[in-house]
Amino acid sequence: MLEEVVEFAGEALPGGNAEPPCSETEFLLELGDRVRRSRMHCRMSRRELARRSGISERYIAQIESGKGNVSIVLLLRLALAIHRSQRPAA
Repeated sequence: MLEEVVEFAGEALPGGNAEPPCSETEFLLELGDRVRRSRMHCRMSRRELARRSGISERYIAQIESGKGNVSIVLLLRLALAIHRSQRPAA
């Protein structure tokens, strides 16, 4: 997930290797979809992601629906929480 977020953000930054989405709305929708798909791939509920990231379940729902204008810091917390869930148990 972390690599995917970095790649996606890099595409939208000046000098990126691909055209960014046409609008902020489309960008947020795509970002939310990627967060949701990554969470579901890990078989993690919103409640569990909220617990692991320290972000409210309601705000995660807003992000996943494209309605939350998430900060870079919160996006990093989401990515780390999902990334850590993918590690094999020690």
